[in-house]
Amino acid sequence: MSLRINDIAPNFKAQTTQGPIDFHQWIGDGWAVLFSHPKDFTPVCTTELGYMARIEPEFTKRNTKLIGLSVDPVENHGKWIADIEETQGAAVKYPMIGDTDLAVAKLYNMLPAEEEGTSDGRTAANNATVRSVFIVGPDKKIKLMLTYPMTTGRNFDEILRVLDSMQLTAKYKVATPVNWKNGDDVIITPAVSDEEAKTAFPGFKTIKPYLRTTKQPGQ
Repeated sequence: MSLRINDIAPNFKAQTTQGPIDFHQWIGDGWAVLFSHPKDFTPVCTTELGYMARIEPEFTKRNTKLIGLSVDPVENHGKWIADIEETQGAAVKYPMIGDTDLAVAKLYNMLPAEEEGTSDGRTAANNATVRSVFIVGPDKKIKLMLTYPMTTGRNFDEILRVLDSMQLTAKYKVATPVNWKNGDDVIITPAVSDEEAKTAFPGFKTIKPYLRTTKQPGQ
């Protein structure tokens, strides 16, 4: 199944390091970041999981839950988590999904639906495409999808930046420009007339009729 932005995130039930979950129920009324890994005990992913453990409080501030996935049994995850804490200096407190039957990887189009077998005997190279990040909103729709190569560590500061942008633009009729960071000026969406903008965004600047900027609302 092909997935696109604004599709409903496929729901699933799975075993995790914190017990069984129903994904949509687990998300609740907040946001969620699902990030996947091709196999346990892989070096790049070890650094990623450790970094996410360190910055998890930043996601919590934004009403966002973290959940990892790896194509290996939950029992292996527990051993890997110990290695992550030892080498990265951070304890993984968010759940990690065990996807031994490849069901979630297939559901999220990270592996072909016709892929046979289980995690047994599979290598990270077999699962190279299971290196995606999905951000899911409170409406259970996919807001972002990113897939990285195995040799390139993901930039989770960028995921925080995008999350800030999406939460801001969900609340106000604005968009964020290139390289925007929290606190920078924003763009007023074309759907807002100049008359409306005078009330909603007093003092806005018109660079072109289609390009109007204003201070970040809510500051």
